Amino acid sequence: MPKAAHWYGLAGVIVVLDQLSKWLVLENLRFGETVYVAPFWNWVLTFNPGAAFSFLADQPGWQRWLFTALALGISGWIAVMLRQQPQQKLLSLALTLVMGGALGNVIDRVRFGAVVDFIQWHAAGFYWPAFNVADSAITVGAILLVVEQLTATNKKENPQ
Repeated sequence: MPKAAHWYGLAGVIVVLDQLSKWLVLENLRFGETVYVAPFWNWVLTFNPGAAFSFLADQPGWQRWLFTALALGISGWIAVMLRQQPQQKLLSLALTLVMGGALGNVIDRVRFGAVVDFIQWHAAGFYWPAFNVADSAITVGAILLVVEQLTATNKKENPQ
């Protein structure tokens, strides 16, 4: 049976992978430089002082601390949830992904005042906003939370 420490360890791995990927990008790309990877994929170094989709990125700097406090608060709440229910594997995995991603982006906000983004997808002239490993973990975690809630609801409605 998984323990909370296992989930915390996985969150730590996510933070390390996120920070390692960002270090590699910072060492090898200049700001705004684009490197072609595939017809739908580029590497591009950008800094996002806002949240997802550059929400509040145009503000004078207060959002840095707001998003840092939110991410730390949510991560603290997740840590408590993981201690209370570590055996619920899908829920715990989802929460762990969100926590690891949130903490990876917090490190950037503290170090740089913005989140380092570098993965850019595009198709037919439309470009998805650049993102990073932490953002990917948060997104997958959020999707898994929805799946977990839908399957938990079905189990309650259809007990066998």
